[in-house]
Amino acid sequence: MSETQEGKTTEPEVDLPAWSLRRDDPRARALPRSWPHRIDRKWAWSGSDGAGVRVAIVDSGIDGDHELVGGLQRAVAVEKTADGEWKVGDDDAGDLAGHGTACAGIVRSFAPRSELWSVRVLGAGFKGGAGALLTGLRWAIEQGCEVVNLSLSTPKRDTAALLHEIADDAYFGGSVFVASAHNLDVRSYPWRFSSVVSVASHDGEDPYEFLYNPDPPVEFFARGMDIEVAWLDRTRIIAAGNSFATAHMTGICALILGKHPALTPFQLKTVLRETASNMRES
Repeated sequence: MSETQEGKTTEPEVDLPAWSLRRDDPRARALPRSWPHRIDRKWAWSGSDGAGVRVAIVDSGIDGDHELVGGLQRAVAVEKTADGEWKVGDDDAGDLAGHGTACAGIVRSFAPRSELWSVRVLGAGFKGGAGALLTGLRWAIEQGCEVVNLSLSTPKRDTAALLHEIADDAYFGGSVFVASAHNLDVRSYPWRFSSVVSVASHDGEDPYEFLYNPDPPVEFFARGMDIEVAWLDRTRIIAAGNSFATAHMTGICALILGKHPALTPFQLKTVLRETASNMRES
């Protein structure tokens, strides 16, 4: 304690621990309520076409000229230089496996005016290194992509820790990772992280039907079976898998953010839960 001129004692000002908040900080005041008392699909995305939302598809590349894709905002590839460093540069090769184009076409079907960003980290045969994936994800976050589609995963534990750090950075920075569960019963990442939107498949036919899962680690189920998707050489194929269910959820996220761009990843996940097909009132 210290003594003032009037002889009164005062308590010394104590520094708060890191990450704390003083009561006179503007953030401590009551925040304006902008949420409805009942969140439904009309509020969530009615009238939205995804305009202004940047969607990064981290995959095998994208054929932007495919009619189901309808153009790209930008296409880059992550490749290793002669000195062993991973570098992001413009991609002139396009899609090397078809998978990225398929996911892009699905996202476009939901959000026709969203910006699609292709980040190629996989090559032919879906081959790719951890360094390429980590570098590509960091780049997508740095570009301010609000949604990052990850229709892939890795079982490597040494990569998982680095992926977890990036996923958390994205979550706190305003980018949501929408990540596919593995098609096999194996432990893989990043879909198991709580900071991402994790997706597996259901066998329904309605593209807007998605289900909330109260029994994690998978959070949502979306359409993933017998889907016509864009493919190599401007063709289409019938495909199935959690990758394509993930692209459905990415498209829905783009719709929601197109209408409510200020939502944080935490709030977006809340909206997804409230608007899931098995959570709505009959």
